Amino acid sequence: MGLVGVQENGNREMDVSLGGKNKYKRMDSEFTEDLDDSHHQDRSSSARKYVLACAIFASLNSVLLGYDVGVMSGAIIFIQEDLNITEVQEEVLVGCLSIVSLFGSLAGGRTSDAIGRKWTMGLAAVVFQSGAAIMTLAHSFQILMIGRFLAGIGIGFGVMIAPVYIAEISPTVARGSLTSFPEIFINLGILLGYVSNYAFSNLPVNTGWRVMLAVGILPSVFIAVALFIIPESPRWLVMQDRVEEARLVLLKTNENEREVEERLEEIQKAAGNTNGDKYEEKAVWRELLSPSPALRRMLVTGFGIQCFQQITGIDATVYYSPEIFKGAGIQDETKLLAATVAVGVSKTVFILVAIFLIDKLGRKPLLYLSTIGMTICLFSLGVTLTFIGEGQVGIALSILFICANVGFFSVGIGPICWVVTTEIFPLRLRAQAGALGAVGNRVCSGLVAMSFLSVARAISMGGTFFIFSAISALSVVFVHTLVPETKGKSLEQIEQMFQNEDQWQGGEVELGDVEHLVEKE
Repeated sequence: MGLVGVQENGNREMDVSLGGKNKYKRMDSEFTEDLDDSHHQDRSSSARKYVLACAIFASLNSVLLGYDVGVMSGAIIFIQEDLNITEVQEEVLVGCLSIVSLFGSLAGGRTSDAIGRKWTMGLAAVVFQSGAAIMTLAHSFQILMIGRFLAGIGIGFGVMIAPVYIAEISPTVARGSLTSFPEIFINLGILLGYVSNYAFSNLPVNTGWRVMLAVGILPSVFIAVALFIIPESPRWLVMQDRVEEARLVLLKTNENEREVEERLEEIQKAAGNTNGDKYEEKAVWRELLSPSPALRRMLVTGFGIQCFQQITGIDATVYYSPEIFKGAGIQDETKLLAATVAVGVSKTVFILVAIFLIDKLGRKPLLYLSTIGMTICLFSLGVTLTFIGEGQVGIALSILFICANVGFFSVGIGPICWVVTTEIFPLRLRAQAGALGAVGNRVCSGLVAMSFLSVARAISMGGTFFIFSAISALSVVFVHTLVPETKGKSLEQIEQMFQNEDQWQGGEVELGDVEHLVEKE
């Protein structure tokens, strides 16, 4: 009996044992899956942090441009007094940086293809630092111009290469926000320039502006350190047939190996290197000058949005904000510089808003909000300066509309201009086409900066802003008709989109989406 019972129990126990074994197998499987999930999350977090660090370090050159723009708006007041320069010389000194930087941008495309994206950023910092040092020690207008020339070349290199590098190293899902980083750092630099003006405004005239300019050399130290931390662009490495090195970089910047292999294959196809062959021998510049229909569409979009970013007068607002506030009725120099700090804060805060929204809502809704908002603010500023004039009300409204204008700029066309330009061009042309767009941007910036005071003198300050308002209204039409939505697409998919004229014109977002954006905010 007992034996039989044991046998029965044994059978039962065997059943339980088998059931237990299956249970343990399931637990083991779940434990393994948990480990895999944990490993994937760790790798995902590591990849995000690594790409973020690369984007931050690559954007440091943009601080140099922003600081120069911000600090010169205040330093020029003291330079004019110390070196007795004329108003025309003031316009040339302020505006020539943008014109000169186009040479850096043009050379930057070819240089970055030759020595790599990373070391082009290093070269930009060295050239700018040399120019800043010469300006700091200058004792005449001529020496100042030599330093300005070198600083402009360095800025031209930096402003062109940083967005290209970040776009090429970023995963698709975060490319928009990461490619906006250079614009964030430009705004941060502008704010630091304004703060520097205010902080050193009480120093002796001969010393104050030199200290203001000298502080701009400091970011170059961090750039030197960054060069030994960030990797080379994987797309540039593929163009050099250094595929294994490109794979190692992608493994650091992407979350899983399958995605790495897919992206690597896409890049090789885009570069024309799938079978180890070099892309077609046709010279890049010859292709840009006699473009195919698809490339022509890309050039219209890329070059157009770069020009509209500047001809709406943003650099005039930033460079000459003390002059504008003076026209509104502020006379004390310290108060003028304090008011410009408010402009810098507004510009910096709203660029952070753009970073959070650009990959969630897309490029076009933010561009609509930006260009429409700027049009209203510029028109309102023209009305204020023309019909209200000097006085407490005029001063308050002028500060409000200028801060709102730079805010709308920063939330849309400011950063998205660079995002779109780096996204739309094919790999083999990206650096040179990006350089061409940067040239358009810098030329328009220079023309505005070098003519603003003369035009304002001829037709009044308010009349100048009416012109900017009309141009801004045209930019709304341009965005609606010729800028497609690129959110969520790989760089290679965007290239294919321009092959189709219907996809290029009209895009995927209409003006109604702005209502959704306003509700979201």
